[in-house]
This record gives sequence, C-alpha cells and structure tokens, in this order.
Amino acid sequence: MKNIPFSNLNRNKTIQQLAKETFDLVVIGGGITGAGIALDAASRGLKTALVEKGDFASGTSSKSTKLIHGGLRYLKQFDFWLVKEVGSERAIVHNLAPHLVIPEKMLLPLIENGSYGKWLTSIGLKVYDILAQVTGDDKRQMLEKKEALKLEPLLPKKILKGAGHYAEYRTDDARLTIENIKTSLQFGAKALNYAEVTDFLYMDEKVAGIKVKDILSDKEFEVKSKYVINAAGPWVDELRGLNNSKKGKQLHLTKGVHLVFPREKLPVQQSVYFDIPDGRMMFAIPRGKVTYVGTTDTNFNKDKDNVGIDLADAIYLISAVNNMFPKINLEMEDIISSWAGLRPLIHEEGKSASELSRKDEIFTSDTGLISIAGGKLTGYRKMAERTVNRIAKKMEEEHDTKLKACFTDKIPLCGNDGFKKFKHVKKYIAEVFERIKVDGFTEYDAWFLVTNYGKQTETILETYTSLKDKDNYVRMAKAELHFGVDYEMILTPMDFFIRRTGRLYFDIDSVRNLMEPILEEFKTIFKTDGQQISDWRETLQAQIEEHSNFSLDRV
Repeated sequence: MKNIPFSNLNRNKTIQQLAKETFDLVVIGGGITGAGIALDAASRGLKTALVEKGDFASGTSSKSTKLIHGGLRYLKQFDFWLVKEVGSERAIVHNLAPHLVIPEKMLLPLIENGSYGKWLTSIGLKVYDILAQVTGDDKRQMLEKKEALKLEPLLPKKILKGAGHYAEYRTDDARLTIENIKTSLQFGAKALNYAEVTDFLYMDEKVAGIKVKDILSDKEFEVKSKYVINAAGPWVDELRGLNNSKKGKQLHLTKGVHLVFPREKLPVQQSVYFDIPDGRMMFAIPRGKVTYVGTTDTNFNKDKDNVGIDLADAIYLISAVNNMFPKINLEMEDIISSWAGLRPLIHEEGKSASELSRKDEIFTSDTGLISIAGGKLTGYRKMAERTVNRIAKKMEEEHDTKLKACFTDKIPLCGNDGFKKFKHVKKYIAEVFERIKVDGFTEYDAWFLVTNYGKQTETILETYTSLKDKDNYVRMAKAELHFGVDYEMILTPMDFFIRRTGRLYFDIDSVRNLMEPILEEFKTIFKTDGQQISDWRETLQAQIEEHSNFSLDRV
C-alpha cells in the first residue's frame, strides 16, 4: 500500500480544502476511536474529514497499557459479551497489522489467597479461549509451580501454586492510531492535527459542521458537513456542552499510570498479569530495552490536558512489583520513564473506578450530534463500525442513500505490505538487520524500525542512504523524521519523540542524545527561527524531567 503524502509542510492547502468542500461526515478527535471511524466511514464511500485539537493520539491513545488484549478480568464481572467481542477483535487487528500488533504470551501466576484460584482460572481461561476463538498454540495452558518458575524465575516461590499461560497481543497505541488515519487517506479522507473545534455550525436547528481554530496561526475556519461525530475521548462532554446536549449519562474519568524500568532492573522473561494486595491486577511487560508496569485506576477531575503522576502513584506501583517479585527491589531512582492517561468511562452511580464498565456507548443529541464514549483500545474497530452504522441508518432515512457494510476487517493498515503472519515480520526484521548491521546497528535497531513502521522501513532506509551524517544513529533518526514529516503530519519534536517513535517512553536516553541534531533538522525542514527551536528544546527538557524524575523534591 503506497503512502500518500500527509504533511504539515502544506498545512495551508489542507485547511483550504477543508474549508472549501462540504463533507458527508466530520469526525472530531484524532485518537484511536476517531481514527477507526474515519477509516470505516471513508472506506464505505463517505466523504470524511477528521480534526484533532492536539497531535493525533496525544490524549488517551498514546497512554494506554499498549495491549490488544481480551479483557480476562471482565470474566470476573460476568461481562461475557465484552470478552467475546474484544477477544475476537485481537486476531483481526493482528492480521491487519502483524508488525504492529505482536503476539505476546501472558503468564497469570496463581498465588495463595490470590484473586484467581486454580480451578476457576482453568475454567475462565478455557471460556476465554472459546469466546475469543483462540486456536492452535495460542490456547491456554495450565502450569504447575515448577513449570511456572521455569518460565518466570522471578515469581514468589513460597506462595506460588502454579500459573495460567495464555495469548495476548502487544502494540503501540499511537502508531496504531496514525496508521488507521493514514489508511483512511487511501479512501479520500482528509485529516488535520492541531485544529481545535470551538463551536458547531447549524442549519434548521441541526448540526451542519464545525468551527475550527488553527492552533498554529490562531485563525478560524469552518468545515461544512452533513453529519458530525464527537469522538474526543476525555473531552466528549465538553463538546456535548458546546452543543447544549450534555444531558443524561456523562463521562467518569479515571487515571492510569505506567512506570518504565531498565530491563536489567526488572528482567521478567515475558509479560506477567499479577495480583496486588488490594485485590486489583497489574501488568509487567518487557519491551525492547525496558520493562514497564501498570496500571492504576483512580478517579480524576483535574486538568485533562496535564495528567501528572503523583508520588503516591509511583509508590503504589513499585510496592506492587516488589510484592510479587521478591528478588526484585525497585526504588524510585530506578524509574527511567513513565506515562499517565485518562480512561473516558461512562459514569455509573455507586461504582468504584475499577468496577466501571469498559463498554462504549453512543449518544445522539436533538441537533443530530453523535457522540461516542467509553470502550477499549482493542475494540476500536467494532466501535467505529457501530458508530458509522448509526450514520448509515440516518443517511437511509434522510437521503435515501444506502451505504455498503463495514469491511475494515479486510483492510490492511499502512506498513503491512504482504505480511500474512508474524513469522513474515520476524523474517523481515532479520533481513533489515542484515542490511544495516554493516553500519554498526544492532538487532534491536532492526526490530525497532520494523515494529514501528513495517514495510515503510524501506522508505526510511532510502532516505538514510541519501543523508550526509557521520553518526549513523543520528542519520537514521533524521531519516525517520523526514518520513514522519512527509507522511505522518509531524509538526513538533514532541510529535516525533513521543507519538511517532515512542522514544520518550521506551528509550528516553535516545531523546537526550538525539535532541540537538533533531532540533537542527527541524530548523532546516520547517525553516523555523531560533526562538522556536529554543522553546521546543525547553519543552522537550521539561517532558524528560516530568516523565523520569521522581525524587522527593518534585512533591
């Protein structure tokens, strides 16, 4: 699948197109929900536009646990429908982007007085396999204590009784979001980041478009559309408020925090889903050079644009890890990075943060604004299908136009050019390594490129050979930047270091090392002045500090 130019270098032209044309559908929100809706709608033939007030995936969709998982814990809540849907979706999304949605075996230790007993876990995982239509080697296995310790020697010998071993998938949520948006461009969609919706347009008391402020120039423009979908995640209720339709059910935001440690400090052999003393469950997930752990689930009612991590959050997570892995003694100074995000759940009276349903819900206002909230990363494609079905019904009733059925389960995402299974991805990683190792690159570097970009790695390698830099690592990072600027709507160094490459979370030292050369390249590409570069440097340094420094002076 050929990449379509998608760049902020011709931002004014994009804005002119958005302002000039009339669309069938405008989607507000460039997270995974909005991205999925844009692809579903455009592929069914709707003339679609998407706007996002920050960078794509800059809200919840770059701050999840980064798993495409079946929601095992929803079995405990007897939410079989949710388990069935998200369980089935895992395999579909893996097939759409095998380089990005990667098989990841999960170990569920069974401990004395733990949340999961042996018999119930065995039955539960069996039901899980059936509901999620798991086949072959991915089917669950129940392990005895000795087998479990062989797989994960760090588990607590004294209280361990055995383990469940089952299949999940790991992803990069921000990359999954951007690839959905880029794939929607193949079907004619238009998308713009850093474009904030300030109001709605109305015709005959019905929503007929949006008023947008370009964050870059502060100028306002209008986008006309037959239908508007509000998929703004934690900001859904703000937009419902603008539309005077914030009635009935409302959002309940909860905060989820993740901490990142060097792999040698928390050397788990594979992903572990484990009990913590307060009855909740937690993940420890190895990824490249690091292991990350999470997550918390606490009510949140502060500034949604600045979701910070309290010392209490960090202490809670470190204590939980040290409790489950007695040979590990993590301390605050071991944290090398972190992130915190918000879950936009639907409020239910009398329920705690952890008890709230992860189901999505669709609201339609009297003026025709369609809002979608709730849901899980794993279920994004089905959420999009349900939302676009709502539009399809309206189009049939109001315009006598019949839309084709959803077929996003058959549309490979950008980067998946011929990968049928994960073994093909592994083969390609080995090929890329053979080509780049002569320049001093490691297997990790090949893995990083392919699991971020898939076959788009070819474009990056072409640029790499054309650039003139003595330091090969700097040259490769600049090649990635050029790719992101040309095809992924990068506007700031934060877009590059956080959302397009995940470096701030998973390789924070590389951000420190690459900051100056990347800023220099930004200056050349965007022809920015020294003041802008200085501001970006300051922002990046503040981001590094905020994500990695948990010393007591931060209280």
